[in-house]
Amino acid sequence: MIDAIIHALPHVFAPANLLAITIGSVAGLVVGALPGLTVTTGIAILIPLTFGLDPLFALGMMAGMYNAGSYGGAIPAILMRVPGTPASVATILDGYEMTKRGEAAYALQVAVVSGVIGSVLSAIALILFAPPLVKVSLLFGPAEYFWLAMLGLATISALLGDDLVKGIAASAIGLLIGTVGQDLTSGTERFTFGSLELMDGFSIVVLLTGLFALPPVFQMAEEAIKEGMSASLLRFKKQRSVMREWRYFLPVWLRSSAIGIFIGVMPGAAGSMSSFLAYNEAKRVAHSPETFGQGNPEGVAASEAGNGADNAAALIPALSLGIPGSGVAAVILGGLLVHGLRPGPQLFRDHPDIVYGFMLQMLLSAFLLFAVGGLAATRIFGQVLRLPRIVLAPLIVLFVAIGVYAVNNAMFDLYVLMGVGVVAYVLEKLDYPQAPVVLGLILGPMAESQLRLSLTISQGDPSALVASWVSIILALLTAIVLVTPLYRSWREKRQRKPAAA
Repeated sequence: MIDAIIHALPHVFAPANLLAITIGSVAGLVVGALPGLTVTTGIAILIPLTFGLDPLFALGMMAGMYNAGSYGGAIPAILMRVPGTPASVATILDGYEMTKRGEAAYALQVAVVSGVIGSVLSAIALILFAPPLVKVSLLFGPAEYFWLAMLGLATISALLGDDLVKGIAASAIGLLIGTVGQDLTSGTERFTFGSLELMDGFSIVVLLTGLFALPPVFQMAEEAIKEGMSASLLRFKKQRSVMREWRYFLPVWLRSSAIGIFIGVMPGAAGSMSSFLAYNEAKRVAHSPETFGQGNPEGVAASEAGNGADNAAALIPALSLGIPGSGVAAVILGGLLVHGLRPGPQLFRDHPDIVYGFMLQMLLSAFLLFAVGGLAATRIFGQVLRLPRIVLAPLIVLFVAIGVYAVNNAMFDLYVLMGVGVVAYVLEKLDYPQAPVVLGLILGPMAESQLRLSLTISQGDPSALVASWVSIILALLTAIVLVTPLYRSWREKRQRKPAAA
């Protein structure tokens, strides 16, 4: 492995390949920052353009777009409460609150540094631990994935807000929306009402954009504020430095990166789950968990570090076994096949220069993200807040509509966007939390499909759900996550009684 890495270094640092990484990074920032467009879409568009080019040049562009696009979604999430990508939803919870306090520049600093650290650690894990970590992913079957989804759903308990009933209702809404479409197990249509557009269910991009992008736009129109944020509030030098506070963020970065790498290694699990699980874990162990959702920079750091850490990790099963860990990894597999590279053990044997060169490009693009994203793009995008809100609102609607329409080129998606936006605005006015809706929407279908698949394989025997030590560990973790808030509530009540006496 060391010989292959040394041999690949000159190719990676060739001027043409460095240019490819830079081009991919800039394009990824744009794709990630535009609501509705995802990194998966960007790389899918990029692959045909790279046909006939040198494989490392093409893969360098993909590596740059992958890492930069993951961070790019945090820019509109922090500045405008619009999720640029599904994984940036957790960043909204504290990032936008920091923006409302005039700490937009600091929040963007936290996001880019956390994303870079997560991406760097993920790339190092990809280079060093690909073979042994692949063995971990092979331990996961349908039962294990079911408990993994249940663990993610259990984290809703930490995001329910102050009103338990409203939080549970929001979770139920997400779970209900996730059942719309064709049942993957039996092929039965559910809640489609004879509509062909609903056969595949609602587009996750459209739903997330409607949930988080339109309510603040309606709020802006309602307030009709004719002044933007002052330039002094957007100056990086006038605010705190993340690098000087590295000791404060280090535990969050390491813990969230470990979660992101673990989730990324498991085929099919990577994506927005890692950012939510990292965010929840940061909130669970925090000294002041009540400050999360109110502008705590640890929330932004946890979400972005977890989001960045599953990038390269998702490529571990993709490159070694041909099993993608995420949608983006699946598209990159297609890119490899286009260039005549078949994933699997033979890829490491027959093309070590290319495969290890690509791994090094993932590492290099993570470092480049700090320069491109932190020093250039963040400052440029930050100036958006200087526009008056009454002008910013229609611009957001315009970009959101373009991005959503580009997903499927369908007017139906625009109708869904407006409908979801209005409902989300009403829910927000009634103080219903939106994070549980998202978790129910994303993890509900996964939990259902894996449960049914597990029971089908075991011919209805429920003991198959706890037949392996991995399933037992995940089930116990789920129980601990559910019991922890109940225990805290019981302890607080006991402490209040002596004080009242």
